Formats: sequence, structure tokens, C-alpha cells
Amino acid sequence: MARMGEAQGPKRTGKLPEFDKLWDYAHPDISEQRFRELLPRALDSLDLSYLAQLLTQIARAEGLQRKFEDAHKTLDRRTLIRYLLERGRVYNSSGSVDDAKRLFLQAFDLAVKSKEDFYAVDAAHMVAIVESPENQLEWNLKALDLAENSLDERARNWKGSLYNNIGWTYFDGGEFQEALFMFEKALEFRRQQGDPVSIGVARWCVGKTLRMMGHTEEALEIQQELFQEYQSAGRKSGFVYEEIAEC
Repeated sequence: MARMGEAQGPKRTGKLPEFDKLWDYAHPDISEQRFRELLPRALDSLDLSYLAQLLTQIARAEGLQRKFEDAHKTLDRRTLIRYLLERGRVYNSSGSVDDAKRLFLQAFDLAVKSKEDFYAVDAAHMVAIVESPENQLEWNLKALDLAENSLDERARNWKGSLYNNIGWTYFDGGEFQEALFMFEKALEFRRQQGDPVSIGVARWCVGKTLRMMGHTEEALEIQQELFQEYQSAGRKSGFVYEEIAEC
């Protein structure tokens, strides 16, 4: 039950109008305005088929006005995918998890069909965030499979975050060997990227997991190396101090 001040999620609408009844072919600018005014209702309906058709009508109205560049942008599926993703994130942040999940699933389906790997990975990763704990791993692994096999460099760049997320899922479930494998994959990927901060985080994850597996000396060596590097850089990390103390 929602409480005062909490988001209520998308407002469900009645039957959406037929497109033919909104057309005024002699005045495509008026038709475009009508279709655009309908756009919020179509989005709230969560009817992806209707929404896609509505965008084609907007593009048609733009084309009749010779606004060809605008028409091409309207028909770009990437725009719709991004809209679904960002709208889903807003609902998730405001606590409307079920509505967020529907939008993320729609974004994933459309991105896969459109071969937009970067957004498909993003959508799958967002589904994992809003899913029940028992289904989170499935969606993270699905996102990882897309990222690892994509020709899109932006999609492949998701691998570091996904290795880390999956590693923590295994870690929280007490599956430390599987967690270590993922954290080591994350470390390898972060080293390829060359970002010192991300590399440090990945090393810390490996060290913590080794400690949980009983490999105390190896874990301590990693954390002490991190401690020295932080000291040299004039930085502090309570997480590193804590791990050293635990060893």
C-alpha cells in the first residue's frame, strides 16, 4: 500500500483512440499536435505496440510537413528504447518497482529486436536490479552474455560492472569460488581499461573473497599493497583498513 508522498506509478488510462480519427490530412501540423498530446497517455498505457504505431503517425505528419530530419529521428527506435529505460529508472527510484520492471522488459525486448546491444545490456542489468533475488543472477548473466559477445564496444564496456555485480551476487550467497572467478575477470578487464581507481576496487574484491575462502596470507598481501598505494597517493580507504584488520 502506497503512503502519502510516495509515487503511485503510471496512471492507467482508458481505451486509446484510433489514429484515423485524429488525422487531418489537410493540416498535418494539427495532426502532429494531436498525436504528441496523446504520447503521455500511450506511454502510461505500457502498450509498446500502440506506442510504436503512434510514433509512426507522428513521423508521417512530420514528413507531410517536409520535416524529414525530424521524421527520421522520430522513427529511430533507439530514441524509444532510451525513453523506456529512463522512464523505468524514474519509476524505480520513486519506488514503483513493478512499473519500472515492465518498462525495462519492454526496452530489453525492443533493443534485442533492434540489435541495439548497448541498450539491451543496460535494460537487462536494470531488470536484474528490480527482480526478485532468485532471478537477479539470471538477468545479470543474460546481460553479461550480450556484453561478451557484442561487436559494439560500448556494450562490451559493460563487462567490468557486470563481472562485479555477478561476483557480489555469488559472494552474498556464500559461493566464494564463483565470486572469486568473477572478481578476477573484473580485475583483468579493469586492467585492460587502465583506470587505477577501478583496478583498486577490483583488487580489493579479490582480496576480500580470498580471505573468506581462508587464503589469509594472499588476501593480506593484496590489502597491504593497496594500503601502500593509497598512502603514496595521499588517499585513505576504510575498507582496506578493515580488511587488513580482519586478516
